[in-house]
Amino acid sequence: MPSRRHFLAGLAAASSLPAMGWAAAGSPVYLAAARDPSGDYALFGLDGTGHDIFRIPLPDRGHAAAAHPTAPEAVAFARRPGRFALVIDCEKGQVAHRLDAPEGRHFYGHGAFLQGGAILATSENEIDTGEGRIGLWSRAKGYARIGEIASGGIGPHEIRRWAEDVLVVANGGIRTHPDSGREKLNIGDMRPNLSYVSLSGEVLEQVALPDELHKNSIRHLALAPDGQVAFAMQWQGEPGDGVPLLGLHRRGQSAILAEADLAEQIAMQGYAGSVAFAADGGAVGITSPRGGRLHVFDDNGAFLASHRRADVCGLAPGRGGFVATDGLGGILSLQEATLSRLTTASRAWDNHLVAIDA
Repeated sequence: MPSRRHFLAGLAAASSLPAMGWAAAGSPVYLAAARDPSGDYALFGLDGTGHDIFRIPLPDRGHAAAAHPTAPEAVAFARRPGRFALVIDCEKGQVAHRLDAPEGRHFYGHGAFLQGGAILATSENEIDTGEGRIGLWSRAKGYARIGEIASGGIGPHEIRRWAEDVLVVANGGIRTHPDSGREKLNIGDMRPNLSYVSLSGEVLEQVALPDELHKNSIRHLALAPDGQVAFAMQWQGEPGDGVPLLGLHRRGQSAILAEADLAEQIAMQGYAGSVAFAADGGAVGITSPRGGRLHVFDDNGAFLASHRRADVCGLAPGRGGFVATDGLGGILSLQEATLSRLTTASRAWDNHLVAIDA
């Protein structure tokens, strides 16, 4: 592993790189992966109304993408358990770098930029032990791997930048192995948690679920402007158990587990696919493609509304509320109490709609 001196030198070099800006790629507001009718996969840049700005081919099905905070670059991750990720130059429409998981590791489908975009962090599995790892990659060195830290649990899925040198990690608790594909190997004794981890590897704070919810895998994350974290869960018990699928957390406080009325909770079928805060942080939504539901809560966990849409999954903040995508090509706007269609494309959108914060 590189010395601290080399690590800091890498950060300094990265900060001197010229900023091209997302305007060079057409000023997209969102990124989303999709499958075309031909069966080909691609990463799309979308404007605020859901219309295409660019399309960049992918070699296989994508899952999520990490958008660089200033440069027109996106890191597209293969669906877990994946062995590679692609750094895409969204201005030129081509792959700039390929990230291969080190020997004994695989990616979990998500990543996040730290230190103003100088460092890419990737959620990973240490295959032999099942322990979660966060890989660290230097943009200034052509996305060379410069180290790794522990995730604070097993099965880290989505990771988000909570501060410039702090990640919040959704440790899903599920152990997998590439030889077993997507098979879940430890459901009986899984222990998910939400961890705040510093770039130096210190676990600053950790939130665990009650024992009776130990099968509720913490999967996806959203951050409000004031630092509140929302986490979406996927229940590994019976789909009709109606357990809460949304958690809210503020540093130094206990987590809030939010749920709708029982009929709506059961309709979610134990599965929340994406989570997002509205732009002002006053509302938070979760989606269930299995249940065809979009649930909205306030920032204290009170249930506000349910909206029905087949195969809805991707969710991001939008003007006046949220923007959502579904597997039928739909891009939807949720403003106040109205879910309406923005546009429909001839493609199947994948799980996530990524907002570009530039």
